[in-house]
Amino acid sequence: MAPPDGLTVTAPSTPPLLRVEDLSVAYGRQTVVANVGFTLARSGSLALIGESGSGKSTIARAVLRLLPRIGRATGRVVVDGREVLGLAERRFRPLRGRTIGFVPQDPGNALNPVRTIGAQAEEAAALLDEPGGALFGKVDIGSSQTMRHDQRSGSLSDRGAIGQASRARRTALILDTFAAVGLDDPRRIYDSYPHQLSGGMLQRVLIGLAVLPRPALLVADEPTSALDVTVQMRILDLLSRLREERGIGLLLITHDLAIAAERADTLLVLKDGAVQEAGRTAAVFASPASAYAKKLHADVPSLNPDRYAALREAGFRRCAAGADPKIAVSAVTKTFALGGRVTTAVDGVSFSVPAGTTHALVGESGSGKTTTIRLLLGLETPDAGSIRVAGQEVTGRSHEALRSVRRQLQLVYQNPFTSLDPTWSVDALVREPLDRFTIGTRRERAERVRAVLTDVGLGPHLLTRRPDALSGGQRQRVAIARALVLKPDVIVLDEPTSALDVSVQADIVEVLLSLQVELGLTYVFVSHDLALVRQLAHTVSVMRRGRVVEEGAVADIFEDPRHPYTAALLDAVPTGLAGRARGPHRHSRMDTDEPLVA
Repeated sequence: MAPPDGLTVTAPSTPPLLRVEDLSVAYGRQTVVANVGFTLARSGSLALIGESGSGKSTIARAVLRLLPRIGRATGRVVVDGREVLGLAERRFRPLRGRTIGFVPQDPGNALNPVRTIGAQAEEAAALLDEPGGALFGKVDIGSSQTMRHDQRSGSLSDRGAIGQASRARRTALILDTFAAVGLDDPRRIYDSYPHQLSGGMLQRVLIGLAVLPRPALLVADEPTSALDVTVQMRILDLLSRLREERGIGLLLITHDLAIAAERADTLLVLKDGAVQEAGRTAAVFASPASAYAKKLHADVPSLNPDRYAALREAGFRRCAAGADPKIAVSAVTKTFALGGRVTTAVDGVSFSVPAGTTHALVGESGSGKTTTIRLLLGLETPDAGSIRVAGQEVTGRSHEALRSVRRQLQLVYQNPFTSLDPTWSVDALVREPLDRFTIGTRRERAERVRAVLTDVGLGPHLLTRRPDALSGGQRQRVAIARALVLKPDVIVLDEPTSALDVSVQADIVEVLLSLQVELGLTYVFVSHDLALVRQLAHTVSVMRRGRVVEEGAVADIFEDPRHPYTAALLDAVPTGLAGRARGPHRHSRMDTDEPLVA
């Protein structure tokens, strides 16, 4: 299949950097990508978008020749004039890193935890010493170092001598690259281990390692999916700047249409391994033609802030005017001793939540959100202050005394792939809280499990399945059902959709709001996604460095933020407007990238 019309962004006389024709990928007998074609210009950007299972990451891995052993790719992939699918591995290996760079999704898994960043960077820099590497020609990385070696002079012709002579130069190039990707104190980064750096810093490291050998093509697979919105903005800005300044072609893998619309020249919309729509970003974004692209557009929170307004307001109308708040947090403080120094994780935090409403806690990593909910759940003891849930004091209670509170206070964790015991069936997972509190007879428990699964939109045919036989959305619905089975008054939602695609996220949000209207539930919603908060929550507390800097009704704060930090958070939310002018805090560094207490 020829590349779809409108997907080539280069003049006909200019060969594209990347050309994919009739690409199909099969795992065993199952075809997961079918007849995909597109082109990418030099210095251009193209986004592959779609849900999990759409084939976008498989396409990227086919281009990178990183498919698993059972994967088989057919068709043509031409990179910088060379057809790569048919190349022997020994002939393709010199292209990996130097011609094609890769930024993986999860920096926590991509970097070796027992080796320093510098040791791992030296491996990327070693590509510069090999024939065809930059030290045989010209190096121009960053703003402070420019090194030239005449390839014809012969002074570095011996590879062993090159390796010995260039070690200091390689280190200098690494440090210069770290500075170029926005990492302060490159030498400290070089000497650090991965666990000593924040998520945003680690992602910058990965980008630095990918661009160090000066690739022509950079493949970025969901490079910001686990990052705060402000860090996400900085990483995307960095990728855009590298593309513009160094002429790197960018193949961006994402499920977020708003990000793709802001950062890519062209889009390829995928579903079940097939192209649903393709073309220039502005055209696809402004007027999607396929039903699937329209659904993706509708499911992006930042593009549809009022999608659930009717459900949200219906829940709000249920709360009794003048009634005591279901949750009351008053002047709570918590400190931790870390490395011989005391860190204040929560500093005088107060908020209250009326029954039947949703209160959001937002802020960057290190703002104190997670510590606050751990205090609310009785998993940590505050140094000062008071927490009341459904009229009962949480602070100062013994473990046994907290059991009565926890019947009314349940938690839905962030990651449905790790929060459920993989050896248990759905029936056992949802029933366990009833068993622990010895509620009802065996028959009554079974009936309750079936009823709560129905409430979250799951059928009884899933009762015998284990988590690995469920989709991500089904797993999170099981986690919600497990939280609901005790009929609690309050549910704490800790980033409950951050590991899910936008379409699955939309389904979960609708389930949560519908249950709130039906059952009068009270939610505390922790999130870094401000667009999602706007859809779901009634009130919000904005946290920074352990303190609440602004709070109030979501509509008021989002429309007219008073604190510069809140304004900067809102300014970083992707809107889908390519090249849009950001607010006055566009380039401000609101926080350092230092890892802080969560």
